[in-house]
Order: sequence, then C-alpha cells, then structure tokens
Amino acid sequence: MSVCICTKEYAPPPLNVKEALRYAGGRGDTPTPELQEAWELLAPALRYSVCWARLPVQRKEDVLDLTFAQTPSRDLQRALLGCEELLLTAATVGLGPDRLAARYGRLAPAKALLIGAIGTERVESLLDVFAREQNGRLQQEGLRLTPRFSPGYGDLPLQLQAAIIPYLDTPKRIGVVLNESLLMSPAKSVTAIIGIRRTGDILKEKSGCDGCRRKDCEFRR
Repeated sequence: MSVCICTKEYAPPPLNVKEALRYAGGRGDTPTPELQEAWELLAPALRYSVCWARLPVQRKEDVLDLTFAQTPSRDLQRALLGCEELLLTAATVGLGPDRLAARYGRLAPAKALLIGAIGTERVESLLDVFAREQNGRLQQEGLRLTPRFSPGYGDLPLQLQAAIIPYLDTPKRIGVVLNESLLMSPAKSVTAIIGIRRTGDILKEKSGCDGCRRKDCEFRR
C-alpha cells in the first residue's frame, strides 16, 4: 500500500500564557515581565512544522499492528479502541529554544527555564492547531480524532521513536533527528499517535493529563 506522508509549515498560534507558566512551575494567566521578555527573545527563532501519515491499525490477538510497527501496549490499545485508522504525527518548533536556553543557561538560568517552558507550550499548541485542522477535514467523512498518545506515555515504550522517526523521514522533512538515548533534536519536538474514530461512536475517553496513566509527571495538572 502506498502511504502519503504530508508536511506543512504553520503560522504561530497564540501564546497560551497559563500553560507556559505551568511548564515553568508557576501559575496564573497574566504574562509576567520575565515571561514577556523570554517570549520576545524566542518568538523570532521559532518555526512550526508538522509531518504526518494516515495509516490503518489492526488488532492481532494482544498486539496492535500500527503499520509502521507492532506493539503490545495495553494503554495504546485503550486509546485506539474503536479506531481502524490513525494519524502518525511528528511536530517541532525548531532549534531556537535549544540554542537560546543553552546561551542563557549559565548567565540567566531563570530566563533559560522560561525559554524552555515556552518552547514546550509552543509545540503542544502547534499539535492542538494541527488536530483542529484535521478534525475539520475528517468531519466530512463522519470521523474525528481521539486524544494524541506519545511514546513514553503509560506502557508505550519510548523505543517506538526508533520506528517513527525513519518512517516519517523526519530528518529530511522537518529536521528532527533521534540520538542513541532516544531523545529528539530539536528538543521541543513531539511524536504522537492519534486515533481516527467514527463520529457517532460514544466511548468514554479522557484527554490530556486525565487520560495519561503516568501519575508522577511533574507537569500533571
């Protein structure tokens, strides 16, 4: 079967101040002067890139066949319950956060922390924009997306990155590479598996932190 891998550059989504502060370990929804300064430094260095493929998914006994790989992950099986297809997705906001955080890491660690927090918020907001766009298209087919699920969530091993990165050809398409420790560069990059489900299927599902079984996450709401 021929698979189409798509790539798109997006316009910057609005900054979610509340989420950026949360990733920095703070609270509130009003930008502090420090956050504003970090944002003004970082914003020109960001680029918003996503690549994805629409793939069939099948269940073979206790194993999920995701087309690009197979996994026995029970958590992913729950996340893809009722799905016959998925979107395999990779997104990045580029090397800007990495470079600026490294520059300020010793001289102004608080600023480096805010730069990293904004970078995390940026890639998550990018994926939210992508999901809304894809949902709009899928509605015409009577379909919708489930919440995204990434390697490292629940019992889905991080090792799955080693299958995702070459399958989507992310080094060439959006500049995302994987090191021997299974960490991506740029650091503010995310891979995700997003189920495609019939709109009429009413299933109990939780999104975001409520849908993640990792209870010790430092960013848990």
